[in-house]
Amino acid sequence: MADTLQPEADENWWRGAVIYQVYPRSFADSNGDGTGDLAGVRSRLPYLAELGVNALWFCPWYPSPMADGGYDVADYRDVEPVFGTLAEAEKLISEALALGIRTIIDIVPNHISAAHPWFREALAAGPGSPARERFWFRPGRGEHGELPPNNWPSQFGGPAWTRTTDPDGTPGDWFLNLFDSEQPDLNWNHPEVRAEHEDILRFWFDRGAGGVRIDSAAMVSKDPELPDLPDPSAGADAVLAAHPYVDRDELHDIYRGWRRIADSYPGARILVGEVWLPDAERFARYLRPDEMHTAFNFDFLACPWEPARLRTSIDTTLAAHAPVSAPATWVLCNHDVTRTVTRYGRADTGFDFATKAFGISTDLELGTRRARAAALLTLALPGSVYLYQGEELGLPEVEDIPLDKLQDPMYLRSSDTNPGRDGCRVPLPWGGSASPFGFSPAGVEPWLPQPADWASRTADAQSADPASMLSLYRAALGLRRAEAGLGDGSFAWLESAPGVLAFRRSPEFVCVLNLADSPAELPAGTEVLLASGPLTEGRLPADTAVWLRG
Repeated sequence: MADTLQPEADENWWRGAVIYQVYPRSFADSNGDGTGDLAGVRSRLPYLAELGVNALWFCPWYPSPMADGGYDVADYRDVEPVFGTLAEAEKLISEALALGIRTIIDIVPNHISAAHPWFREALAAGPGSPARERFWFRPGRGEHGELPPNNWPSQFGGPAWTRTTDPDGTPGDWFLNLFDSEQPDLNWNHPEVRAEHEDILRFWFDRGAGGVRIDSAAMVSKDPELPDLPDPSAGADAVLAAHPYVDRDELHDIYRGWRRIADSYPGARILVGEVWLPDAERFARYLRPDEMHTAFNFDFLACPWEPARLRTSIDTTLAAHAPVSAPATWVLCNHDVTRTVTRYGRADTGFDFATKAFGISTDLELGTRRARAAALLTLALPGSVYLYQGEELGLPEVEDIPLDKLQDPMYLRSSDTNPGRDGCRVPLPWGGSASPFGFSPAGVEPWLPQPADWASRTADAQSADPASMLSLYRAALGLRRAEAGLGDGSFAWLESAPGVLAFRRSPEFVCVLNLADSPAELPAGTEVLLASGPLTEGRLPADTAVWLRG
């Protein structure tokens, strides 16, 4: 375990960090109510320290009606009672720092919960009131205002507008909600909205938070005229160039203000953006020295398990970051995405929200072999890495959750066609032979059901197995800390056979990944440090990666 960490220590820690994503509802339940909580996380801090991560990123832990898993925030300065208390969060931040682990909290600037005092005030105040100016209230189109104000779609399906009811019971104005109807969008042209979020940053930095992850960071600002979306027939580039709420130029001034606040605290308090943009040059603008520190690399996350596509994604990512001297981030999965071992075992190994469906077959043995190789690939690339809870256990997507147990609005709004994201949010198995597998006290039913066959996938079982996914991650993270050439730094491709990716990170460190159908020769004069699977007579089998010295 690391010595007690001072927040001001190592101002460049974020450039090569391994950051573990915690989905609080599903990590560990300390009080037996079937839902994970912050006390549960505190009890597992030694596990996270032994794993070797540098920081924890928490999905929202604030008071929330949970219409969208906590991304509908009712109060940014407190903790959801199901998860604990503000004092518990402060203890967690402090205790994690004592183990050398920083805490990154989630900020959701695009919208708040319909239960937030601001929105309740806006509804009560009525049309034309100052309280409604913090949001996007508009009269509807059509003869009686019965149509939404424009053609914007919700990210969860259906229109992005919800109609209110006036005090006399008649239909009233509409309000914008790019996500769920319980998540009204904020108007970032309003000075109170901006001031409020800047104060929220200070609130959590004052409590020792090492950074914030910014949800839907490129969608926050809207064209005040609220025009219809451009005709898709114009092409994706033309649509994005004239998009009324994605990647608008005024966003950068917002995040420069946030960066000034972060930089006013000792050490590096980082800003991490969730920025989904296909244009690499536009993406890089968010990472200029006076804006965000890093942003998620979704191109790599969604990339199919194909050598040419992976190499192109890596090259594109590094090229986009180079002009602004920002480190790349690498991630295989998160709380929104089909788990890696399931995705990599399918005919289509990429990821797209639009293609999620029930009944897609997968080969978990193949997917697990590829996920092990992908772990070594990502941990060897230059920059920082995000590890979603349960990936270190090789957990698959749970695809047979009873329909009446599903809670994700993505499923609920899809007319039962999209399975949603609950399958990657099933509570973690810690030990034992039957559910709840140590997630909750024995006999307690978790908030989402766990598969009955997860006994071999528990953390306890894998700790005792040197060939397990957990053992592989522990070994890889240990080597990553020990090898000076890993994390942030140089990168160079090496000549390799077709279907093989090979690169050097330092004069002594080489990573080779074989995506061809037959075993590949290893570079001459090298020594194996770690392999994702057994070698075949000194050769690297298909869907296997290896770290080498020499």
